[in-house]
Amino acid sequence: MRRTEATSPLTWLGGIIVLYLGLPLAAFAVRFVTSPERGFHSPGLFPALWVSVICATISLGVITVLGLPLAYYLAHSSSKLSSFVLMIVQIPLALPPVMAGIVLIYVVGPYTFLGQLFGQRLTESMAGIVIAMTFCAAPFLIVSARAGFVSVDRGLLDVAATLGHGDAARFLRVSVPLAGPSIRAGMLLTWLRAFGEYGAVVILAYNPASLPIYTYNQFSGVGLPTTMAPTALALCVAALAVMASRIRPPRRRRPRAAGAAAVAPGPNVAHPVTFELAHRLGDFELDVTHCSSARHLAVLGASGSGKSALLRCLAGLYGPAPGPVWYGSELVRDVPVQERQVGYVAQGFSLFPHLTVWEHLMFPKGATAELAAYWLARLRLEGLEARFPSELSGGQRQRVGLAQVLSRSPRVLLLDEPFSALDMPVRKELRRELRRLQHETDLATVLVTHDPDEAAFLSEEVIVISEGRALQSGSTRDVFVRPASASVASLLGIANLYEATVVAPGEMDTFGTTVRMGAGEIPPGSKVQWSIRPEHVDLWPSGAAPPRTSDPRHVLAGAVSDVADYGAVVETIVRVSEHLSIEVRSLGVPDVRVGDPCEVHLRPDAIAVWPVADTVLADRAASAAPRP
Repeated sequence: MRRTEATSPLTWLGGIIVLYLGLPLAAFAVRFVTSPERGFHSPGLFPALWVSVICATISLGVITVLGLPLAYYLAHSSSKLSSFVLMIVQIPLALPPVMAGIVLIYVVGPYTFLGQLFGQRLTESMAGIVIAMTFCAAPFLIVSARAGFVSVDRGLLDVAATLGHGDAARFLRVSVPLAGPSIRAGMLLTWLRAFGEYGAVVILAYNPASLPIYTYNQFSGVGLPTTMAPTALALCVAALAVMASRIRPPRRRRPRAAGAAAVAPGPNVAHPVTFELAHRLGDFELDVTHCSSARHLAVLGASGSGKSALLRCLAGLYGPAPGPVWYGSELVRDVPVQERQVGYVAQGFSLFPHLTVWEHLMFPKGATAELAAYWLARLRLEGLEARFPSELSGGQRQRVGLAQVLSRSPRVLLLDEPFSALDMPVRKELRRELRRLQHETDLATVLVTHDPDEAAFLSEEVIVISEGRALQSGSTRDVFVRPASASVASLLGIANLYEATVVAPGEMDTFGTTVRMGAGEIPPGSKVQWSIRPEHVDLWPSGAAPPRTSDPRHVLAGAVSDVADYGAVVETIVRVSEHLSIEVRSLGVPDVRVGDPCEVHLRPDAIAVWPVADTVLADRAASAAPRP
């Protein structure tokens, strides 16, 4: 312990409670060592110990089998019924044990229906001890396991569902292993609580005597000395139980199955995704429709626009409620998520912490060792089969996520921001890897992203969405070349986006600067927004000969305020006025420096103009889009 920790007030406060708990144990140890009579030869001692150990173990088994499913339900339900059930589960924690025995008498007593049904053998028997222990100890496991299940990432359960696993499989293969520490802690507390239960047991089953009852009988009949032996045995058993709970099974490292030869997947038939979604999530409403034959679709939007919700609807994670979805010509609206044969890569890496790389590839339902071996080699994961996710780099984990879903031979691949957590070099590498897979496998993909470059690189069609509505959809080239509104242009990352007022046919005023635009029918006095791509702007120093293609009527004078050299391209910011700066992008380094006067040429045919009223209408066009 560091010196600062030893002198901390928190350490001293913790030390007080440790002293309070440890001092009685130390006093007992001293008395036990120095006392000539400890009570080990008293009749009935070891049979009572055996009764307590056996009954506590049976009680723990019953609570585990019945309590874990209940804890799982309570962790994943927000209904009023679950709140009521949780209250019932917690009541025995506040009920004094003797009173717990009293209320149990009304259910299993000799003269109740159950008591008569079992021949009055539910009391004054080991069955009565187990019943009493189970009632008092069950809340400890249920509450602890519920906390563990709540901490499990729901995204992992969604991924498991899309990989073909139903509720029971997700519970046993994902939730229980990941909530393991909380479950083990709850099992320890439950067993210790059952082992030490006295009040409820003495009401239901005075005979045969458990260790607490035996100890009280010795104390009241013989005196304190003979209680040393049962107390010492209880302390030893408790210490053994605590030490046993600390034993962790070694993490299994399952390498690639011996003799699993790589076999390439069979030919794919593209299943373009079509949908008509209308789904409400709290105060947020998603209403997006798309009908196309394109194999590769990108959904582009800012954070909170509904992109991930849309992808979850396509995967079936919200059930049939959002509306019809087609994979190719097949309507899958009523098909459960685990039966849709979809490959869903959730945001982040979405790997199971307790599985090795090979186990990930074999986790999907129906996966074969031969196909897993193929994707292991295809995505350059050989040699990593026995590693856990925590032992992989970000790029390796993303490859494992792709290999896992591909090992199931999905009909459709759904990707939710698959590269957002990666650095730029790895991101570019994996983009190209995915593009190669798109071309080689003919697999239909739906990509959700906020990166316009990623959307353009990996799609044939794009939907731009905002606040749950589609602002524009169409071929990738049409959307990027001709944005339907300024909002779309902004989401596409198009620079040089400004407001202006039309002052004459073909002219607009932007913060006091006149900018000429292409011929149009926008009447003077109209408020507009306009944009020009940086690569469509020509730049040269003042006094130098302008390019032959430049028109003096479309030239603006300014001064260089910044130059950023990215190696492949150079971005230059030209300040035309106090409120108007034009970004220029060129392949070569321009012959200007910061502060130099310069001139820029804005080609009218390259300027996109949107009347403000039309922009608002375009942003709401999704509700009037044709249905598939």
